[in-house]
This record gives sequence, C-alpha cells and structure tokens, in this order.
Amino acid sequence: MSYVGPIGVIGAGSWGTTLAQILAEKGYRVDLWVYEADLCAIMAETRENTIYLPGFQLHENLVPHNDLESVVADHSLLVMVVPSHVYRNVASQMLPFLKKGSIIVSATKGIENETLLTMSGIWQEVLPSKSFVQLACLGGPTFAREVIQKIPTAITVAADDLDLARMLQNVFSTSFFRVYTSLDKIGLELAGALKNVIALAAGASDGLGFGYNSRAALITRGLAEISRLGVKMGAHPLTFSGLSGIGDLVLTCTGDLSRNRMVGFQLGQGRKLEDILGEMRMVAEGVKTARSVHFLAQRKEVEMPISELVYQVLFENKKPLLAVRELMDRDLKHELEVSWEMMRDGCQ
Repeated sequence: MSYVGPIGVIGAGSWGTTLAQILAEKGYRVDLWVYEADLCAIMAETRENTIYLPGFQLHENLVPHNDLESVVADHSLLVMVVPSHVYRNVASQMLPFLKKGSIIVSATKGIENETLLTMSGIWQEVLPSKSFVQLACLGGPTFAREVIQKIPTAITVAADDLDLARMLQNVFSTSFFRVYTSLDKIGLELAGALKNVIALAAGASDGLGFGYNSRAALITRGLAEISRLGVKMGAHPLTFSGLSGIGDLVLTCTGDLSRNRMVGFQLGQGRKLEDILGEMRMVAEGVKTARSVHFLAQRKEVEMPISELVYQVLFENKKPLLAVRELMDRDLKHELEVSWEMMRDGCQ
C-alpha cells in the first residue's frame, strides 16, 4: 500500500509549512492552503513563509494557494494543520470539495471548547457518514523550526487501521524524520492537546523563579493527570509513555521554542494574559485547551489539579504563586493511582 498522488496541506503556519516542505522534498506535488491572501502572494513570489517560518526557501514542488478548493478537490490525501478553534469551520468549508474515500491526517493539537471533542471527533460530526473518509493523526515532540532544519526528529502517526498507518508512515518518513505507527488515535490526540496545558504550568514555574526540581515535578505529575483522563476516555495507557505522551510533554515544557511555555513564563512574571496574547502572531493552543480540559475533567469525573489551577490562573485571575501553594498543600496521597495489590492481581 503506497501513495503516489498530490497532497493537500490545509494551514500554512510554521508546522503546516514544515510538513508541506517535507512532503515536497520527497517528490510529492504539495498544494498548501494559505489563509492570508497577502502571505500567499508573498510565498508565491519569494518562495518563503516570511511570517511563520522566515529564512527557509520553499521547495519547487510546494505550491501555495489562497483558494481552499484548489487544495482539497482531486486530492486523496489531506493534512490538516489549522488551529483548533477554526478547525470545524475549515472542515465544513472543505466538505463540498472532499473526495469520498480520501485520507485526512490531522496534525492539530487541541480540544474544541464548545463540544470538548478532539479533531477526529469534529470530523466525525461534520462528515455525512463515518465511512466517508479515513482519519489519522500525527503527534510527537516536534518544533517546526528544528524539523525544517533537518534536525533528527521522531513522531507517531495513529489510525484505526494498521495498514493505513503504515502507508502514512512511509509517506512522511525521511532520513531525519522518523515515523512510528499506532492504533491509538484518541490517546495521541489527547496527549498532544493536554501537554500544552502542563507546559503553561511549567513556564509559570520558571517565570516565578523556581528551579529544575519544580519543573520536573510538574512534568511528572502532569503526565499522571493526562494519563488519568486519557485512559478514562479509552486511550491505551502506554501511549502516554511514548513520543506523543512523555516525549511531546518534555519538549513543550522545557524547550525555548515552546509558545505555551513562553506564555506561562510571562504569566509567572506577573504579566496579564490579554497583553501576552495581544503580542503573539502564532497560536498558543494550551490557552484554549485549558478551558476544554476544565470542563472535560468535570464531565469525566477525573481529578486534574494542575490543569484546573492553570484554568483558574488564565480565566479566574488566580495568582500563579497562590496556585502553586494550593498544589503543594493538597491532601497527601499515594503516588500510584493503582494499589500494588491490584497490579499484582491483574498480572496473575
């Protein structure tokens, strides 16, 4: 099973442009939808995404378009890389041009605020039938700027069908971009969305002047609550120990290229959220996802103390230092949610 046709990439931010570049360099004809008409014209003329990924020459196989139909119609493989808050709207606009049997790969990391759905969940609501297209998703520790510089990177592609995942593995893999397969779409999508919330907390910890101990504790306990919610929603527990879980979490909580960590850092230094976001051209998905997680945790009755306090800092004006104190003063607990006796019995 292989793919030889043109590929449409929806969304020309830094990650969308990078994925389009990878595919173009492999020899695919790549049509890239650029929302901003002025940026599309600049990219066509200068062969550079001067706003989101300046300094990198675009491959000749990559063709920017401002017209969505040109990127969707007659394309059997589409890669979605638009922000989560516009994902449903763009997906709905794509429907009239979408070929039945197409493959849609989502590379967006977020949870819709209104419905609390992942991106695959949005598609399942938008599509006329569940079998209309095949859905897959990409996740893992990937800063776009490092990937386009061909710095070695590993990522995971998840689909319900292993043959489809393997085909996409071959489509995306290069000598510097290693792709693994998974059958856990919901786990991969949840891990990719929730880690951004924990990255806000890790950034705030750094902004408050705390040390490596604090950051390591936040990452570890953040992973625990991400896993709790993921397993409650049907994900495989081991997904959170993989690239899309701990891999992406560590990267986003520690890397200087992380937008979510940067927002958290400035919150920790006392800046207001609206001022921080007002200066940003690119999206920090963790801000919107924090709202989704707040309500999703309530709906699923899952305890997520770090994510809850991030929500309160963002939307209820709680001071970051007070949030830290509340985390540290919670009732003392066993580290593992499952007792040794239950683990032992489950292995017998």
